[in-house]
Amino acid sequence: MGKNKLRKFAEMEQIPLVFQYPYSRLQQEQFPLKGNWHRVFFHNDNPIVLELGCGKGEYTVGLARRFPDKNFIGIDIKGARMYTGANDAHTSQLPNVAFVRTSIELLESFFAPGEVSEIWITFPDPQMKKVNKRLTGTRLNNTYRKVLTDGGTIHLKTDSPFLYTYTRLMVELNNLEKLTDTPDLYNSDLVSDILDIKTHYERQWLSRGMTIKYLSYKLDQSSPLEEPQDEIEHDSYRSYTRHTL
Repeated sequence: MGKNKLRKFAEMEQIPLVFQYPYSRLQQEQFPLKGNWHRVFFHNDNPIVLELGCGKGEYTVGLARRFPDKNFIGIDIKGARMYTGANDAHTSQLPNVAFVRTSIELLESFFAPGEVSEIWITFPDPQMKKVNKRLTGTRLNNTYRKVLTDGGTIHLKTDSPFLYTYTRLMVELNNLEKLTDTPDLYNSDLVSDILDIKTHYERQWLSRGMTIKYLSYKLDQSSPLEEPQDEIEHDSYRSYTRHTL
């Protein structure tokens, strides 16, 4: 591991809004803020919003600045990337931001049922060959159900035609309430302070002339989710290698 990564890991240990709980530690003790985020950490009853696979945390911090009446938590397993947003939020003394370094599959170890109101998924790996790892797949949507309020909102912002098409099919097949849907965000009338936040990866994809897709839907608790069986054309371009950025 490089010296720069080691330095970032060491500095994050001193940032009070960052929580690093590996799986081995969760096996020994319960995460103390589970069910207590409002009372113990944020000291308010404002809605909690997660950014999954938050990377450098641009959306987590950007949303927190725009919406002081909501609380935002970035989730990612890669600590070196998370450092950028965590350090920015800490230096700026944003009171409505936190970061958790963990796997998305472990969300219910960190949040109680109904503790989360919204989830943002920004430019994830589309996982074209591994549906169980797809962040808008039925498996992980069932994980989100365990922490979301009934009818909580999922936001997907992606460059991937494959993931966008797959998610639309999943939403329609399961009769989930679709809130917003556009295959070309920046040539639509939907651009707002929320959607105009651009991540590190998004700026690179826009520079390549790619269109950005946005889809949001409500995830209710009422029925089992079915997996789409449609054949979807795979993306014809190569994504940026995320772990090197």
